[in-house]
Amino acid sequence: MQLYNSSTRKKEEFIPREAGKVSMYTCGPTVYHFAHIGNLRSYIMEDILEKYLRFTGLDVKRVMNITDVGHLTSDGDTGDDKMLKGAKREKKTVMEIAKFYTDAFFADCAKLNIKTPDVVEPATGCIDEFIRVISSLIEKGYAYEAGGNIYFDTGKLDKYYVFNDFKEEDLAVGVREGVEEDSNKRNKADFVLWFTKSKFDDQELKWESPWGIGYPGWHIECSCISMKHLGEYLDLHCGGIDNAFPHHTNEIAQSEAYIGHEWCNYWFHVHHLNTNSGKMSKSSGEFLTVSLLEEKGFSPLVYRFFCLQSHYRKNLVFSWENMDNAKLTFNKLIAKIAPLTTEAAGDIDKAEYDRLMGGFTAALDNDLNTALAVTSVYDVLKSAANASTKLALLNEFDKVLGLDMVETAKRSLEAADDTSDIPSEVMELVEQRKAARKEKNFALADELRDKIAALGYEVKETRQGTEIIKK
Repeated sequence: MQLYNSSTRKKEEFIPREAGKVSMYTCGPTVYHFAHIGNLRSYIMEDILEKYLRFTGLDVKRVMNITDVGHLTSDGDTGDDKMLKGAKREKKTVMEIAKFYTDAFFADCAKLNIKTPDVVEPATGCIDEFIRVISSLIEKGYAYEAGGNIYFDTGKLDKYYVFNDFKEEDLAVGVREGVEEDSNKRNKADFVLWFTKSKFDDQELKWESPWGIGYPGWHIECSCISMKHLGEYLDLHCGGIDNAFPHHTNEIAQSEAYIGHEWCNYWFHVHHLNTNSGKMSKSSGEFLTVSLLEEKGFSPLVYRFFCLQSHYRKNLVFSWENMDNAKLTFNKLIAKIAPLTTEAAGDIDKAEYDRLMGGFTAALDNDLNTALAVTSVYDVLKSAANASTKLALLNEFDKVLGLDMVETAKRSLEAADDTSDIPSEVMELVEQRKAARKEKNFALADELRDKIAALGYEVKETRQGTEIIKK
């Protein structure tokens, strides 16, 4: 498999250190709010990568952290503590916030058919590991205490900037938005390993350490959690492109300073989901979540399908019009698959099976080209292969794509049968409501829903489409 390696800036053959086994680390969420769909695009593409590696026969161990302490609103160790900010917003404790939004994150992942990693580790469960590694970095001369905090000394490194050709002046105070001057730092690129003089007087989560009561910085968490579960060598590290600097750069710096050798061979970065006004975030414009997609009548799997139609190294533009197009395309695809599920079974045509499977694997072997992999689905449907061969291929493809294509097709036929005894008056109102929702006329859609209810029926938007239930 050819995979683009962010650290070398080129496509390379993916070769694990240990034959047949892959150690894979994913930067997890900071659980102070719901994940927006831009965040979730990264997890979808990382899920595809993991599933394809398994599909090829590799034994993958995937680890992901949960950041429930230490992440400030600026990646440059400035701003507010995100967890504390969330707790104040909802008048709850930090751990209550962490539990609620961790559960919400994995609920969204389940809706999107994103596999839960083999190991999920919250930062608050690894305080001893953080203290041990930081203590070692101090002993080795890579960290220092200043102003009560412990900093990593980037000046001790031969090379610091890994993923981009940053220049020193690019990191000057005031150039990068949100970065404030910290007079305690020896070098402006230095970063906090441990906060002991917190500017947050009401910080809830603090622990005893050799340097006083405090809490870890964000960057040290991923390094320690990765090494705890995967050892000193890592095959593959994943995250969004916005993590490349400074988070992943700092991870490499502290990890290799601690272990004394190269740490991770391959870096996989997923690019942004943008709106027409720019990069999607929790603070800009409409806060787009999986729940909001569902409220607007979009199955989470339609969003997954939408993401697969673009390459992970390209920015993807979200709009409601683009989602409408993805939904229409996905529904047409399901409609093409549905008749196959009722056709008489036959023997699988091995030659045709191998030919079509070859197209699918060739697409994903070429830097995880999911758009071409989706095209392979259409190649199957257009082929002269019998229904058994087509269904076998689609089920195998779905082990990677995660679109539930065959099962969704079966349910669509069942749903069609279920509407046969529904009065035509109700069905007409249902179709009018669908049209109103498509046109974003939600007031009219609500009015039509009430009319349907008055006739004794309830309409619900599900992953499979509109469901009509007799009261």
